[in-house]
Amino acid sequence: MPAKKAPLPAPAPVDFQPIRSTRAFEDIEAQIRTELAEGRLKLGDRLPSERVLAEQFGVSRNTLREALRNLENAGLITLLKGASGGAFISEPTGDAIITGMLDLYRTGAIRPPELTQARIWLETIIVREACARMTPEDHAELEKNIAEAEEAAARNDFPARALKNLEFHRILARMTENRIMVLVMDGVLNVLYHFIQTIGEYPNDFVIASRRRFMKHMREGDVNAAVAEMETSLTRLQRGYLSRMDAPAPAPLSAPARKSPQRS
Repeated sequence: MPAKKAPLPAPAPVDFQPIRSTRAFEDIEAQIRTELAEGRLKLGDRLPSERVLAEQFGVSRNTLREALRNLENAGLITLLKGASGGAFISEPTGDAIITGMLDLYRTGAIRPPELTQARIWLETIIVREACARMTPEDHAELEKNIAEAEEAAARNDFPARALKNLEFHRILARMTENRIMVLVMDGVLNVLYHFIQTIGEYPNDFVIASRRRFMKHMREGDVNAAVAEMETSLTRLQRGYLSRMDAPAPAPLSAPARKSPQRS
């Protein structure tokens, strides 16, 4: 006999109220967010069916679907199709932060001077915490990254070099063991990567030597020297980036690698 399928989880017992606003989808989103914030909806919970939700909210299915799509885009729910599908409360990944920052950059709300300055400020905090928390495994991962960036530079592979250089900063952020710093830095670096695509190759041969000095300061526990080295390097990069803003559009780089916000 064929194996029986595991039964679907029962819908979470939530008591939604009818919507009376002209922007009903926003009120639907607000009610579901409230249920999450107050703990009545939890990770993995399945929401009632579209029919039941539409009846509870007193809205059309089209209005309900708009609200559910917005919540999915925000990373709060996952929509699955088929007999075993539905709307499930999902684990936030931080993608909404990255997407939001990219949208702000693409619409001009975030400008390159602000982006590069914010990066320097964030890095100052991250470096201090990374120095305080560095383990032998962290040290090895940073050294491996530098070696890979050096190899990419030796073979004139600018896209690979750019990705390795950005990944160095992601490693430092993960070393803080602070999810907010990891998510924010990941968002900033993703926006920065898109900015780099618009300016193309730029001279950054000084970066590897700066990384070596930075690692020496970290090993010796000289936090202030490590911060100063990072600030000097990033400020020099910032000047180079901004000086090329009016250069002709280059060919696109390869897609950036993404890592989970969790500490590796």
